[in-house]
Amino acid sequence: MTIKTIQTKPFQDQRPGTSGLRKKTRIFMQEHYLENFVQAVFNAVKADADPPAQTLVVGGDGRYYNRSAVQIILRMASANGWGRVLVGRSGILSTPAMSAVIRRRKALGGLVLSASHNPGGIDEDFGIKYNIANGGPAPEKLTERIYQETLRIQEYFTVDHTDVDLDREAEHHVGGTGILIIDSLSDYTAVMEELFDFGSLRKLFESGFRMAFDAMNGVTGPYAVHILEEIAGAPQGTVLRGTPLEDFGGHHPDPNLVYAAELVQLMSSSSAPDFGAACDGDGDRNMILGKNFFVTPGDSLAILAEHATKIPGYSGGLAGVARSMPTSMAVDRVAKELGVPAYETPTGWKFFGNLMDAGMCTLCGEESFGTGSNHVREKDGLWAVLAWLSVLASVQRPVSEIVTDHWKRFGRSYYQRHDHEKLNAGAASEMISNIRQRLLLLEGTDFAGSKIVLADDFQYVDPVDGSISKNQGIRILLDDSSRIVCRLSGTGTEGATLRIYLERYLKDGGVRDISEVLSALKAEATKLLELVRYFGTDVPDVIT
Repeated sequence: MTIKTIQTKPFQDQRPGTSGLRKKTRIFMQEHYLENFVQAVFNAVKADADPPAQTLVVGGDGRYYNRSAVQIILRMASANGWGRVLVGRSGILSTPAMSAVIRRRKALGGLVLSASHNPGGIDEDFGIKYNIANGGPAPEKLTERIYQETLRIQEYFTVDHTDVDLDREAEHHVGGTGILIIDSLSDYTAVMEELFDFGSLRKLFESGFRMAFDAMNGVTGPYAVHILEEIAGAPQGTVLRGTPLEDFGGHHPDPNLVYAAELVQLMSSSSAPDFGAACDGDGDRNMILGKNFFVTPGDSLAILAEHATKIPGYSGGLAGVARSMPTSMAVDRVAKELGVPAYETPTGWKFFGNLMDAGMCTLCGEESFGTGSNHVREKDGLWAVLAWLSVLASVQRPVSEIVTDHWKRFGRSYYQRHDHEKLNAGAASEMISNIRQRLLLLEGTDFAGSKIVLADDFQYVDPVDGSISKNQGIRILLDDSSRIVCRLSGTGTEGATLRIYLERYLKDGGVRDISEVLSALKAEATKLLELVRYFGTDVPDVIT
């Protein structure tokens, strides 16, 4: 088969972020755009590996352009000499399942086709990222190498070949490359069966326990039907919106109180089941609910750490825990009582991956509805749901009581995240720059009835490899253990998203109104950041 060399030129906007390259779908559909980035990845990887001897995994969340992108990648993989490519049936692999396949099948890496929790469709978002051999996102040194390749690319390689049938498990050959269409569910299911006692979960459902799982028409639907309904014995219909759709049914597949409003309404009704959960478009985020009760991601991580030994896969205890810097400090207090280390990292799962590869961390999480463990190197929404089900089966108490018992024992981090979306990027950058210049002047000043003891732009020194990550978010710490954090998010494709995190720790049993507790912090943060001056409003688009 003849390898075709296609002349091209660099696109200047192809710098991958912590979540890969995300743009509007129509941008990816431009001539050469996807091909340039894929060739840049292959060029960067070739520097360290010999493709003919290696396996690549390809799959995505089923959003619009997913199937076309898979076919492009297969032809390019053949032209670039990959020995074998594993593809999830129908082009489908959840992000945690991608990690599981890479790890179990000893692949060199994988291409994930997803924009995670962002909307899908021809006028919405698409994304691609490369995961390395540990199953996790590419580290910064590799993403920088990929970016440098995009700046100098002049050609990419492909072959002429008819589209491969993605809908049946079979082996094909494109040139000298073997293409294996695999069961999207099997590797991930095998990992879950190693960790959880499905016999106890079946008994839980047999007892009359009811749950609702909202897959949000994302990739998790088939996994949830198979694992929750077919293996764990949940009644048929437990999984809602379980069919992956290219546009996620026209919804925003982000499992929070705003975008999963139907589930929230169900869990607040008189007919509410005992437990509610949702996952996002690519299956790596989760939301946990009880009857008329929302569990914050920080509390969820802390509670899973508290009860981890009740789950077979973690019965031997935890090596350590980790959280992203903006995430509430609730898990730190659990770690202290357990006598295990707690690590504070920048936002981005690759930082957890380093700790896990070194055997330093077992459970980890971030405030943006991501929770996971060392079973893979991505956050894992369905894993978090199974972990909560395991705790519920063991403790035999409602979600709300498990959480309030935790607050009574450890105290409560009253915590909210305020998202200001689609902001003018220039104004947002100017605001952050202005704050950075004033940080040192803030220390020792009065703030919301307390004093500022630390004001900085978080810098992380990786304890494994010594790498330094700077400018990871503005932190303002008060002498009563309260915090304000603000950072610009890199997960959107339109404008800038400013996230403001408010946290106040009280050992009061957790019974106070959260808005009342955080009102003074919110007022001071609004004034400090000058939100009205820069953006014309101080009203957030989403509060979680």
